[in-house]
Amino acid sequence: MNITRENIDALNAVVKVDIVAEDYQPKVDKLLTDYRKKADIPGFRKGHVPMGMIKKQYGQSIMVDEVNKLLQDSLNKYITEEKLDILGNPLPRVQDDFNWDAAEFSFEFELGLAPQFDVDLSPKKKVTQYNIVATEDLLDEEVKNIQNRYGKMSSLEEAIEHGNVTGTFVNEEKEINKKATFLVNDLKGKKNEKKVIGAKVGDVIELGTKKLFEDNNKLVHILGVTEEVAKDLDVTVTFTVEEITKTEPADLDQELFDKLFPDGSVKTVSELRTKIKEDAEKQFAQQGDQQLLNAVTENLVENTKFDLPADFLKKWLAQAGEKPLTEEEAAAEFEKSEKGLRYQLIEGKIMKDNDIKLEYAELVDYAKGFIRTQMAQFGNMNPEEKELDDIAGRILQNQEEAQKLQSQLISQKLLSFYKENMKFKTKELSYEDFVKEVYK
Repeated sequence: MNITRENIDALNAVVKVDIVAEDYQPKVDKLLTDYRKKADIPGFRKGHVPMGMIKKQYGQSIMVDEVNKLLQDSLNKYITEEKLDILGNPLPRVQDDFNWDAAEFSFEFELGLAPQFDVDLSPKKKVTQYNIVATEDLLDEEVKNIQNRYGKMSSLEEAIEHGNVTGTFVNEEKEINKKATFLVNDLKGKKNEKKVIGAKVGDVIELGTKKLFEDNNKLVHILGVTEEVAKDLDVTVTFTVEEITKTEPADLDQELFDKLFPDGSVKTVSELRTKIKEDAEKQFAQQGDQQLLNAVTENLVENTKFDLPADFLKKWLAQAGEKPLTEEEAAAEFEKSEKGLRYQLIEGKIMKDNDIKLEYAELVDYAKGFIRTQMAQFGNMNPEEKELDDIAGRILQNQEEAQKLQSQLISQKLLSFYKENMKFKTKELSYEDFVKEVYK
């Protein structure tokens, strides 16, 4: 067997594999002999079928299988030994005059080679790192929410401005039929408030969905529609009042503090606000980190210039899936996936150059941490280590779940690396302003 490579350019190569009879015939002969011993053909005793008949019936199919196995193994070995960094998979070149009746075969494969490039971690335009803080207004709102959550509820005969109204929203055209509860003062506009204030159980009210609530996310939750639908929803819904209540806010006293923090760590309103601020800013930090990772990714893709073997990749995409794609479909698929591929290559380069590795033990520990958090939400604060090991083992046996956890852990490692090795422009702002600025 002989394998040669011709580099077309820096990103494309053709590998030629020449196979002669001596490479595959001994294995074919052995398989034919084994098959002859087991063959059960009418008219012949088992093991006494003429070899000529065996070769005539099965010789070529066995030979084709062996040549293909030999071809695949030798090509993979060659790519590994030559340390070729390829994109996609080798693509066989079609040979119009190919003949399996020949004794010697030549196969050609196109390769798409990964580009060589450097990553600059000091771009001219710095990425913004946001420090999101909990404002006094946010703390006031959260304290109020806590008081309402733990407050005493009583029934009312008719709806009032700060009362809760429960009922069913219906619109047949949009298939809306949803029971929900809302605060009257969450409604947007005096016109809508006037329709609800004074309503009694059994009343049916018509409301327009456009700008119905101050927060459009409430429309998603209350009507049970998607964000996309809620954004442009402009229909009339009927609302049948089923219950009217009001909540007397709980007092900010030690009884409430102990319900919230049974360990006795909060004894004053000031300490409560400090706890709320700490918890809120932990959550904000997670969102800030995700935004920072997204921004760094965008920045690196934009500022790390290299070419890709685009024609090869389009050809490979056309053949890689279960269903072949047309040239136009493959080109569209390449355009959709190009940005992700570029970052994948950049990420791999950064990890290789900076010896960032992911050990299996780290993945197990990460999975156990994830499981521990989930179990705590259901009241199991101290699960046994063996139980965690068993659950983590089962999760990591699921390839899809393992891949998801691995991707999350790699993102964490890369984020830590970026924070240590890149200089950012820092900006402090409230959560509300962060959402407005980042998500427009």
